[in-house]
Amino acid sequence: MWYWRRGETGGQASVLAQRAVADSPRWTRAVEAHPPVSSAVGDEGRRGKARSTKVKRRGGEVGLFAFSLFALALVTLSGCTLVTPREEVQLKQATVQELTALLSQREAAIQTMKGLFSAKVRGGIIPIASRVEGSLYYRRPNAMRLRGFTPVGAELFEFVQADDQFRLRLPTMGRVLSGNPSDMSEMGKLARPFQLSVWAMGGVLGTGKITQDETVVLVEEGDRYRLDVFGPSPNGTPAMHRQLWFERQAFHVVREDRLTESGTMEATIQYEDFRTIGESKAEPSDGDRLLQRPFKILLEDGRGQGSVQVTFHEMTPNLPLTATDLAQASLR
Repeated sequence: MWYWRRGETGGQASVLAQRAVADSPRWTRAVEAHPPVSSAVGDEGRRGKARSTKVKRRGGEVGLFAFSLFALALVTLSGCTLVTPREEVQLKQATVQELTALLSQREAAIQTMKGLFSAKVRGGIIPIASRVEGSLYYRRPNAMRLRGFTPVGAELFEFVQADDQFRLRLPTMGRVLSGNPSDMSEMGKLARPFQLSVWAMGGVLGTGKITQDETVVLVEEGDRYRLDVFGPSPNGTPAMHRQLWFERQAFHVVREDRLTESGTMEATIQYEDFRTIGESKAEPSDGDRLLQRPFKILLEDGRGQGSVQVTFHEMTPNLPLTATDLAQASLR
């Protein structure tokens, strides 16, 4: 394990040497089959003729069977020459400082975002519909608008968050709820699904950077790195709030666990299907000019209330957004 607080030098963290595993090809042993040698049978009388004919027929069947085995052995043996060993996966190394800096760079690369997505809901985690077609609008650092529709286009909800205010409009229920994002108690049962939605979108928007009051621990787990994120707790001691898993090719965050203050699981979020959507605004020295984001998000509720699968169809970064796009005028 490596411990690091923001501001420490790179010499205070180290990384274990990389591991690579090679698979060896499997070979099949060919067994050579020899056909039996036929014997002569005397031709005396009808019984002798019948017996001779029967023996010859059996000899032909056995010979054909042996030839088939021999041909099969040749095909199997020749097939072995086509098997090539898999290339070794080269695992990249990174320090805790490099990974935390990468999170900050990815957040800064997104100034605005427009997106279209579909969501499949299981277990009643969102008590509105099981299938949702949605749109996302975002402006850095914390202005977001989510809209949900039925497959035929009827509006299900509109969730707007800006600075220290949120508003949830539910046309099908004729309700409008508002308050502070840190206290969504007024939303009742609807508070949790929308909090989970904000967390899930964080992997797309890159809003999971390490803050000034957080410390991190880097752990190597085979072909992944795990970053344990600790933050302040009510009793004054640091508590683990999040865990982030990085794959070791492009260092994408492929999984995130959210934890309660007591250490129990709040939610598990997996990110898949990373695609290039534009070029980042980061400095050229970061070596990663391509802006890539996950187009598939799988969220499991830690309280066992259900799961959500979000699939993005479009993402358009860093285009100007109007006040109408974010519906901010109504929050003032």
